[in-house]
Amino acid sequence: MRRLGGMLIILAMLTPAAARAQSHPRQVVWRDDFNGTSLDLTKWQPNWLGANNASITPPVNGAEASCYDPAQVSVSGGYLHLRATERPCTDSHGRHYLYASGLVNSRTHFTFTHGTLKARVYIPGAVTAEDWPSVWADGIGQWPQTGEMDVLEGLSGHDCWHFHSTAGGPGGCAPMAAAGGWHTVSGVWRDGVVRYWYDSKLVGTISQNITDSPMFVILNLGMSSTIAPPMKAPAEMLVDWVEVKE
Repeated sequence: MRRLGGMLIILAMLTPAAARAQSHPRQVVWRDDFNGTSLDLTKWQPNWLGANNASITPPVNGAEASCYDPAQVSVSGGYLHLRATERPCTDSHGRHYLYASGLVNSRTHFTFTHGTLKARVYIPGAVTAEDWPSVWADGIGQWPQTGEMDVLEGLSGHDCWHFHSTAGGPGGCAPMAAAGGWHTVSGVWRDGVVRYWYDSKLVGTISQNITDSPMFVILNLGMSSTIAPPMKAPAEMLVDWVEVKE
């Protein structure tokens, strides 16, 4: 009884948030280490919300220069490979592109609310980031009302973070010595606040207009000469692992 009483005294000395964290530690609820020889289709769809897993879909953003073709997605050597290639591509709506690239999303298989999205990724480029590599989550429902959490996106050579809602898309870019190469990034989404961490360093916090709708995970290598120059192909984004804690 004294041991139990002592435990209660210790918890009482903690802040309410700290006490909840001790009694309910964050758990990994979803993870992919990409250790197989093909994409796990119980976790991912290899295009942008296509009619099926073989669909070649339009890009997410109208400023992108590539379609999303499942042929640009593969798993080998312990990594997810998302490749950008300069070649003609026609999407499921008959629209033509000069480039093809890779994307995976978890919308039909996994969503989360108020959790931590974390990934270890290889961003194409040496000192600066090339193309538009992204680790992000999008809200279920009408955009931007349901929110968009950009944990990482390469913009004009920089590694950047944002949160989109009806109030806009506040955020910033991290002053990293080398935006390209291997980095571990995370967005810690709690009630009313998102904190962004790059390589174990806090790089940004957004605490206004944070939405509460469930979100799904997206990993993609976009291409845009206007939003995310320089545009380069061939190029490849690698993902070592990705996880969500709640």
